[in-house]
Amino acid sequence: MSVVKKATRDGYGEALVELGKGRQDIVVLDADLSESTRTSKFAHEFPARFINVGVAEQNLVGIAAGLSLSGLTPFASSFAMFLSGRAWEIVRNSVAYPELNVKLVSSHGGITVGEDGASHQCIEDFAVMRAIPGMRVIVPSDFTEIKQIIHCIAAFKGPVYVRCSRASVPVLVRPDSYQFTLGKGELRRTGKDVTIIACGPLVCEADAAAEKLSADGIDAAVINMASLKPIDSEMILEHAKKTGAIVTAEEHNIIGGLGSAVAEVVSESFPVPVLRIGMRDVFGQSGTSDELMDFYKLRSGDIVDMCKKAVLLKR
Repeated sequence: MSVVKKATRDGYGEALVELGKGRQDIVVLDADLSESTRTSKFAHEFPARFINVGVAEQNLVGIAAGLSLSGLTPFASSFAMFLSGRAWEIVRNSVAYPELNVKLVSSHGGITVGEDGASHQCIEDFAVMRAIPGMRVIVPSDFTEIKQIIHCIAAFKGPVYVRCSRASVPVLVRPDSYQFTLGKGELRRTGKDVTIIACGPLVCEADAAAEKLSADGIDAAVINMASLKPIDSEMILEHAKKTGAIVTAEEHNIIGGLGSAVAEVVSESFPVPVLRIGMRDVFGQSGTSDELMDFYKLRSGDIVDMCKKAVLLKR
């Protein structure tokens, strides 16, 4: 059976149009990158509710804050590097501090941005956004989940940061009953020997790793932790106690991201080995997304190797 691949940014664009048809309070802002972020779909359908602020990310967030104070629900988008980096102070002081209902949805996160190189490959956004009090941080695993996430956060009151990807990733196999819930993980596979906790494009790699581990006699649980903040501490601790070892996998620096968040949970309540797959405190470089995933060891085989190390550490 062929694998269907779609970019999460495409799901974001479709979800915005769906929201726009049902809610007049939805407004969308972009920093002259609407074709790339896919907010152009909303702009085409609802031009009166779309604002292109130009290459001015700080203004983008400031205007979104003002619109939220007028009773609207603004979605503000740009590349992850610019939205979490250049506009960070405005996000902190004008959105998070007053707890405004602004949705920040970035595109082009992680090294799968590819040929654009290190300057555009944001690998710090989980960390800087997680550190802001009251900010929610979400990283969709695939096309299906991002659409659910956008509808979920539109109904939620408060500031949210979501990271989408440029590259197409496999649409995951899951029950039709699955529904993203803020603060909850998705248990994709049960296991007793080790737990793999992944987010974003690494979830499909985690699924593949679990299959390979099974062939080697290692029973691995797999959790999709799309909600980085609030994180599902209950599910993490349940599996820490059940399997005794955890491997995290993310398209982000291993400092401050999913791995750090999971380690924070277990170190305070039930310490077990936590080994982290991710960018090992280095910048990316130019290359295709596949080449970079291979080079920086973010593949299923790399997760398998780390899981085997984790299993040995708990003994």
